[in-house]
Amino acid sequence: MEPGPIATVIGLLGACLVALILVLVARREAAAQRARAEQDVASIKDEARALLADADRRERRLAERERALASDRAQVEELDRKARTRAEEAADARQEATRRLDDAQREADRRLAAAERDAQARLAEADALAGRRILDAERDAVAELESTSGLTREDALEELRRRLVDRAANDAAAHVRRAEAQARRTAEARARRIVATAVQRTAVATSAQASTTSLPLPSDDMKGRIIGKEGRNIRAFEALTGVNVLVDEQPGAVVLSCFDAERREVAQVALEALMADGRIHPQRIEAAYADALASADERTDAAGHDAAERAGVAGLHPDLVRTLGRLRLRTSYGQNVLEHLVESALIAAQLAAETGTDVDMARRGAFLHDVGKALTAEVPGTHATVGADLARRLGESDDVVNAIAAHHEEVPAQTVEAVLVQVADAISAARPGARREELDQYVERMDKLEQLVSEHDGVRRALVMSAGHEVRVVVEPSAVVDSDLPQLAVRIARHIERDLAYPGEIKVTVVRETRASATAG
Repeated sequence: MEPGPIATVIGLLGACLVALILVLVARREAAAQRARAEQDVASIKDEARALLADADRRERRLAERERALASDRAQVEELDRKARTRAEEAADARQEATRRLDDAQREADRRLAAAERDAQARLAEADALAGRRILDAERDAVAELESTSGLTREDALEELRRRLVDRAANDAAAHVRRAEAQARRTAEARARRIVATAVQRTAVATSAQASTTSLPLPSDDMKGRIIGKEGRNIRAFEALTGVNVLVDEQPGAVVLSCFDAERREVAQVALEALMADGRIHPQRIEAAYADALASADERTDAAGHDAAERAGVAGLHPDLVRTLGRLRLRTSYGQNVLEHLVESALIAAQLAAETGTDVDMARRGAFLHDVGKALTAEVPGTHATVGADLARRLGESDDVVNAIAAHHEEVPAQTVEAVLVQVADAISAARPGARREELDQYVERMDKLEQLVSEHDGVRRALVMSAGHEVRVVVEPSAVVDSDLPQLAVRIARHIERDLAYPGEIKVTVVRETRASATAG
């Protein structure tokens, strides 16, 4: 049965109602989604505004920091500008002072030359005046004598000539004495100025030496390694080198004490090698000591080349350089001889430059003047003659040889440079604090004590330690048995009491050690 029109209308209305409901639901969902989207947008806008505000704050802070940095940079640039200005002002002042000194020197030289020319002119004028007076007096005397005396013309002229010559000689001698006195006063003032200028321009630290060497420790545990278990390492080191090792004398350092500079240097090189290696035990100590002894020639050559470079002396013979290097361990009244030679060379060069003489010749002669001190224990004669002979054999010029031989006036000085060497030597030795007589006396007393102990039979080596308050005696195991050690120690102590004057007490320790080693192949 087909539906009727009403049913069709009802169906259409139902469809429209369903569609309307669906539309309403869709609109409600769209409104909800729109509300949620608006909330999300608002949230995003809030976050964006917060980020923008934070960015603004950071930008303001960055701007403040940039302003502060610009202010600091401006202050630094201002300080740098002021520093450069002050440095330029100081340089200008130094140049101005140098210029004024040069101007004053030129003015003094000009005045001296003018005074010399004036003296010569006055002397020439006096000679001319004396000649004119002689001629006038001769004419007058001849006329008077011819008229009043019965002398012949020849006799009268002879008598007049004798008197006038005597008078002219007296006048000339007086003029010469006055000129010499003026020149002497001017020369003394100029000599004082030259010496003062040379000493000021080469003002160096004094080179007095002590009997200790300080070595910094690379780490805190190194002191324990040096001492070793129950002190075996430090005892082995002291017995081998003959140098006292003071581990508690200075914080962060060990002190090597010995009157003998050569022993002290070998001990220093050996201990530095041990600390660099880190392995410290008696066998390693012996190996380091042997290496330090073997490298002594290298240290000698290096010291000689370094001293020649500092003194500005080139072209020395290799044997002469090595001989100079040996002086690094030699002192004269506490003053290191090699440092004294370098200082004397610099002073002599300044003196030569001020006086207009040969700078290189004066520098070379002053640098070599004490080279003979390295050979006085091997070659007979004074160090001046020994050094001059060595320089002559190794090709130095006659002027340098004479400067070396004449620096203590054992032979006459033949050149002005030789006199300048004498002056430079005296200036370097006379600087306050450069020399101390007590140190040489102390070293001499320690050497005498070692020689006295070494005279006993069976003694292989005698080492004076602890500033002369202890003597360690190493004996030959094949010549002295253990039972004889107490008697030998007593004999040595009595010998010291009898033949040596010393303050306090001296402890005598006799050491007898036998070692055997083998190698398994």
